Amino acid sequence: MTETRLVPAFDLDKATKHLAERDEHLKRLIEETIPFQLKTEAAQSPYETLLEAVTHQSISGKAAATIFGRVKALSASGGVPTPQEMLKLRKPALRKAGLSGAKILAMKDLAQKTIEGVVPTLEHAQMLSDEELVKRLVSVRGIGAWTVEMFLIFRLGRPDVLPIHDLGVKKGWSITYGKKHMPKPKELLAFGERWRPYRTVASWYMWRACQRAGNATMRKIRPAPVRKPRQHAKLGRAASKRPRR
Repeated sequence: MTETRLVPAFDLDKATKHLAERDEHLKRLIEETIPFQLKTEAAQSPYETLLEAVTHQSISGKAAATIFGRVKALSASGGVPTPQEMLKLRKPALRKAGLSGAKILAMKDLAQKTIEGVVPTLEHAQMLSDEELVKRLVSVRGIGAWTVEMFLIFRLGRPDVLPIHDLGVKKGWSITYGKKHMPKPKELLAFGERWRPYRTVASWYMWRACQRAGNATMRKIRPAPVRKPRQHAKLGRAASKRPRR
C-alpha cells in the first residue's frame, strides 16, 4: 500500500497558534521541531487498519510486519484477508503464520463485527463522533482504547485526541516540562485541558520531544510515583485485626 500524507481536517496554523498562546513550553517545542504532519495508508479501511494493529500488539514492528505479511499470503488476493476470508481461515494456519491464540480470536471477532456493521466503513467512520467510534471499536475483542486512539489520530486525522496511557506522550510531557517522573493518566488528562480542542497536535509534539531527547534521556524518566498509604490508616487496619477481649 502507498503511504500518503494525511491532510488534517482542521486549520493547522490556527491549532499551533492556539497551543502556543496557552503553553509557553509547547510554543518553544513547536518552534524548534518540524511542522505537524500525519502519514497514513491511503487504501486502508478501519477493518484493515485494526487487523494490522492487532498484529503489532506486544511485539516489535519488524516481527509484526513479517507476521502480517504471512497473514496476507493466506488471502486469495495476496492482500489483507477480507472479513469473510478471515472467518474461514483455520486456526492452525494462522498459528503457523505467527499469531497467538488471543490475536486469532481478536481478528475473527473483528471480522465478524465488520460484517455485522459494528466496525464501520471508512466513509461511515468519518461521520461518527470520537465517542461513538470508541464505543463501537472497543467492543471488539483485543481492541483497547489506545488502539482506537491511534486509529482516530493516524487514520481519521481527528484534532482532539489525547492518548493518556501512551508511553511516548507521557515521557514527552516529562521531557517538555522538566519532570523526573511520568504523569499519571488522570494528571495528564487534567493538564491536557489547556490544549483543547487540539490535543492531537499537542500529543504529536510530545512524541517529537521524545525523538529529540534520545534514548538515554528517555531511560532516565521514571514511572509515576505510587502514593503510599497513610500511616494512621495502616494503624487503623492493624487495630481492627486485634482480637477483642
